[in-house]
Amino acid sequence: MRSFVPPLSRMLLWPSLIIALSFWLKGGGEVGGGFPAGALAGLAVLLQYVVTGREQTRRYVVVRYAAPLAGVGLLLVVGTAFLPVLAGYTPVSLFPRPGQPELGAGAFHLHTALVFEGGLMLIVFGLVVTVIDRFALSTAHGGDEGP
Repeated sequence: MRSFVPPLSRMLLWPSLIIALSFWLKGGGEVGGGFPAGALAGLAVLLQYVVTGREQTRRYVVVRYAAPLAGVGLLLVVGTAFLPVLAGYTPVSLFPRPGQPELGAGAFHLHTALVFEGGLMLIVFGLVVTVIDRFALSTAHGGDEGP
């Protein structure tokens, strides 16, 4: 008899990532959407590791490139935090400035807080998935990682 868990975990992966994306976009209107988005996306990948194993999970491109994604996220966070200083503004200044027109449609507005939260999401996701992958690698080798 086959288990229903592997197909169910695959069915839950993409909706979980879409919900994580919506958490990030919520952070564009309010502060605080990047961290829970990255954590939820990382937990969705953790479910794949537990159910299908390391080799199967690493077939997903975002899993293979999780560490570089964390680096891109770090660049986004540092860039949005300190690039305003080069223009003479305080660190972590919000752009567009008050009174300037915003890019966006409806309730969705593109500004630096959204970019900052996106970078934070990439950092959290990348670090969570990279740590999970290293644990899976060490358990696959019996826990003996040479020096």
